[in-house]
Amino acid sequence: MAMAATSTTTLPSSPASRIPSASVKPFSFFSPSPDSSPPQFGLLRARIPLWNPRLSISAAASMSVRAPERSSPPSSFLDRRESGFLHFVKYHGLGNDFILVDNRNSSEPRVTPEQAVKLCDRNFGIGADGVIFAMPGINGTDYTMRIFNSDGSEPEMCGNGVRCFARFIAELEDLSGRQRFTVHTGAGLIVPEIQDDGKVTVDMGEPILKASDVPTKLLPNKDHSVVKSELKVDGLTWNVTCVSMGNPHCVTFGAKGEQNLQVDKLNLAEIGPKFEHHEMFPARTNTEFVQVLSPSHLKMRVWERGAGATLACGTGACAVVVAAVLEGQAGRCCTVDLPGGPLEIEWREKDNHVYMTGPAEVVFYGSVPI
Repeated sequence: MAMAATSTTTLPSSPASRIPSASVKPFSFFSPSPDSSPPQFGLLRARIPLWNPRLSISAAASMSVRAPERSSPPSSFLDRRESGFLHFVKYHGLGNDFILVDNRNSSEPRVTPEQAVKLCDRNFGIGADGVIFAMPGINGTDYTMRIFNSDGSEPEMCGNGVRCFARFIAELEDLSGRQRFTVHTGAGLIVPEIQDDGKVTVDMGEPILKASDVPTKLLPNKDHSVVKSELKVDGLTWNVTCVSMGNPHCVTFGAKGEQNLQVDKLNLAEIGPKFEHHEMFPARTNTEFVQVLSPSHLKMRVWERGAGATLACGTGACAVVVAAVLEGQAGRCCTVDLPGGPLEIEWREKDNHVYMTGPAEVVFYGSVPI
């Protein structure tokens, strides 16, 4: 006798059903003192149902499998609004990781720069390169993005961060497929577009090359720009090109007389801060060290202003391709390898805009008292 089997299953549609919800034990913000003990940050507790004793199975001429009935649909993790708690989603773009906060109901960040420093601490906090706030749009834009770095400073923009921001907005608004947003940032208008494969392409706008606008005190040597100029750092003379993608970048393909920089051999923790705080950069600077693999393939390591060595820097990768074109090192379309993975960068002649394409992924959902 043939037996027909039918299966009826109700699947929750909330974000928490796609990625397990994680909650964090209490974390207290405090001002450190010599006799104070460090804050306690609990382990993540992922609630993953492995077995459901209420699942009922009945067999007769037909078989049905029924999930337990719910009195009401489950609420989204991101919809929770408990007083005194900060609900967040941690994302990363090629290992450059951020704490994303839904701040759409206020034009003021929900945490202070001092709290952001504690949240970003990788030993006593959540751990991240920065905290990003999704805020109401201004000047006709859909949204505003603000960022606090792990040291509490506020950068104008972040390329990897804006890709994470776009994916976060899609999650908040329950959007799927190809989506495009206009985002107000400290660097001006940025337009990310989520592709069908989940990657995000970002129109980063035009690079800023005028020395005084980067800003740098190095003297212009090519059409008001600083291109392959000499900069002395720690007794060594480096060839540098200065580019702003809304935030300042100093790009170097090596020291004077060096044929092809081997970026993996650099002591980034030692040399990076000396570039960042160099007197020639009044607003400090991000620094990219670049190795040319081919005219369409570059490899870089980055020391980020306010964050130090990171696995990836989107604006830095854009600045690297611009500098490579200006120095005749590479073409306008390049794959840029970073420690966290590759980005596709194009500096288009048609509109002079730089376009960046790369991934952005959820790490986990969490909550922390504030």
